[in-house]
Amino acid sequence: MINTKIKPFNASAFKSGEFVEISEKDVLGKWAVFFFYPADFTFVCPTELGDVADKYAELQSRGVEVFSVSTDTHFTHKAWHDSSETIGKINYYMVGDQSGNITNNFNVMREGQGLADRATFLIDPEGTIQAMEITAEGIGRDAEDLLRKVKAAQYVAAHPGEVCPAKWKEGEATLAPSLDLVGKI
Repeated sequence: MINTKIKPFNASAFKSGEFVEISEKDVLGKWAVFFFYPADFTFVCPTELGDVADKYAELQSRGVEVFSVSTDTHFTHKAWHDSSETIGKINYYMVGDQSGNITNNFNVMREGQGLADRATFLIDPEGTIQAMEITAEGIGRDAEDLLRKVKAAQYVAAHPGEVCPAKWKEGEATLAPSLDLVGKI
């Protein structure tokens, strides 16, 4: 999936108290995160979505839009948003993918269950997948690490010929791959 383009889609979403229609055209031209999760009104999912909500302002300041996606409807997303303090702080898109089109486009539909895996995809402004993470049902993701990956991907995009080593943090040294580095790291 890395370095492939996102596929066309249309969906209804809940965002900022309204129902909106979105498509891949709303993703192109900016950085985007697709944050798939199994279902609303569950256990690990709200902790993850709340964690991303806590980082949303910082992601927005970096030009990143967030699209959380489950196979629930946009109506269910609104009901969850209205009934949960944690989910109520979400200001990013909560996409209803009851047809499974988007979930299948990203190849994260659980066979025979109609639910998405826990999966995160970082998309660049050209619509190309730059990073992805998929975890098992009981393993929650970390929005701080997602933000670190966003910063690294944006740095690499802005600095051709440089790469970010393991545990790289914004402002730290990067590497410029060359024959001189072979066997010296």
